[in-house]
Amino acid sequence: MSVQLKISKYSFLAFVLLCFIQSYAVERQSIWPSGKMPDTQSYQIAAMLDVTRNAEFDAANYRIPYIEWFNRPDSIKSNKACIVLISGGSYNTCCDIGLIKLWQEKFTKLGFQCVNLVYRTPRPEGLPIYQTAWEDGQRAIRIIRSESIKRGFDPEKIGVVSMSAGSHLGLLLSSSSQSKSYSPIDKLDSISCHINYAILHAPAYVTTDGESGTPSWLEGYGPDIKLSACFHFDEKTCPISLHHGGLDEYSSNGSTLIYNKLRKMNVPSELHLYPNVGHGAYGLERGIEFLYQIGIMGKLGSEEEIEKRYSSDERRKEVIKQDIWPERSIPNFQTHQCIPYIEWHFPKTLKTKSIQIIYSGGSYKGNNPDGFEVAPARRYLNELGMTVVTLRYRTPRPKGLAKHITAWEDLQRTIRVVRSQAEIYGLDPKQIGIMGSSAGGHLTLLGVTSSLHKSYLPIDEIDNIPCNVQWGICMYPAYVLTDGIDGPNTYRGNANDIHLVSDFSFDIRTVPTLFIHGDADGYSAMGSVRVWERMKSMGVQSELHILALRDHCFQRKASPKTGSYTWLERISDFLTSLEVL
Repeated sequence: MSVQLKISKYSFLAFVLLCFIQSYAVERQSIWPSGKMPDTQSYQIAAMLDVTRNAEFDAANYRIPYIEWFNRPDSIKSNKACIVLISGGSYNTCCDIGLIKLWQEKFTKLGFQCVNLVYRTPRPEGLPIYQTAWEDGQRAIRIIRSESIKRGFDPEKIGVVSMSAGSHLGLLLSSSSQSKSYSPIDKLDSISCHINYAILHAPAYVTTDGESGTPSWLEGYGPDIKLSACFHFDEKTCPISLHHGGLDEYSSNGSTLIYNKLRKMNVPSELHLYPNVGHGAYGLERGIEFLYQIGIMGKLGSEEEIEKRYSSDERRKEVIKQDIWPERSIPNFQTHQCIPYIEWHFPKTLKTKSIQIIYSGGSYKGNNPDGFEVAPARRYLNELGMTVVTLRYRTPRPKGLAKHITAWEDLQRTIRVVRSQAEIYGLDPKQIGIMGSSAGGHLTLLGVTSSLHKSYLPIDEIDNIPCNVQWGICMYPAYVLTDGIDGPNTYRGNANDIHLVSDFSFDIRTVPTLFIHGDADGYSAMGSVRVWERMKSMGVQSELHILALRDHCFQRKASPKTGSYTWLERISDFLTSLEVL
């Protein structure tokens, strides 16, 4: 009996080990035929860092770059796509072993054929730092495309996921496939080396202050800072999801420049910028949502209405409605405008003493505190145990004044009223945030950047209370750039001579803000990008998510598994990062 148990035990362990090996099994394929590799340099190798650290490593066996084919995905889950995994390492090594493993596991489960590209390092002498890696990358894509039928994926669903220097290479492959990095050596080089999508984490060396292979020594700022000329952005440039940390020494301004270039070319893309983090790979799930959105993962599911998804107030304890102005004391009162008011929405279970103020958009011609831009977010935050105050500000637009003046007065007064009453309800008067959409997003920017600027003269003791907030949430803010002062952006906000409007002071009390915007919005997403850049230059770390192919009011109806569907989670992530939740 004991012998049988022992055999069974080792048989089981052998089975588990076999399954583990098979799940990571690779087929190695050299990129270049013997004697045909361009720009050969005797000291270069092609090996992942863990291999080079092995005591028995022999560089002579690793002179030729290669690709590693991981096992095919389950046929039932296969989406007929192939994704190339590209490590970073300053073009001096291929060091991201952990990321390669993570990506391989994740994307294989999602139905991708995964391929690891191991290119030549360290940097070549007498050539651009990326040259031999670019040659290896273009050749690898040709090999991969040539194998598509044999391996069961679509030759027009080949993409990359990458990190750092690997993202520099990924951007070359994404934007410059029509430029030959080497002279053809055989028939394989007649195959196109373009790719169809890319997820680029923390692309390095992309701006002119770091293109020689250093961190961005001017931090990506200045009149002379441009994208490196090595990126050609030709007609085969593919959709890209860019991911970058706000504190990265390889400046995140490089990613905003790339995004702006892609917009000018009408290439659907995404931009995800994360506050208070440095060089690293962030937001892989956002990249996966991007692949769903652009159709790489198959046909999108039917769109669902957010008001049906978040229709219940069962997590709300009570509602208290109140006016924000004393009777006959409303500044700039105009009879054609509605009377402003707020409603306190208390959760059944209070989990934070922080307060979120929310209001809608409506072109400053109307606003609805119970509509799709307010009620779902209110219910979501009530579920998380947060108190929400909704605001109905004065609309339609005032006569003889700027479109936003009376709404701004109402917002400043609301913040003061909420702060004055917070402790009565057991809440924290020093933890108040504001959130608005469209025109409400413009109003939010006034609130987060200009609280030291009075919008009205004091009328009572409440107006001695500060009206600054601790955070903001801007949903597709309108009227932010000079080509869209009073409507959609005439030039899509893309031209270099378009600037932020003068409405916003960007005073010393400007606070961290979350931006979520659709890439296809007529009220340009570049408005959110430009404000994010301005805040970064002030040392205010904010968060931004631009969603490919999505228009104004993108959240009203959205398909599951896309960023437009999960956007409320970006709010909870942001508030958690601020220790509000």
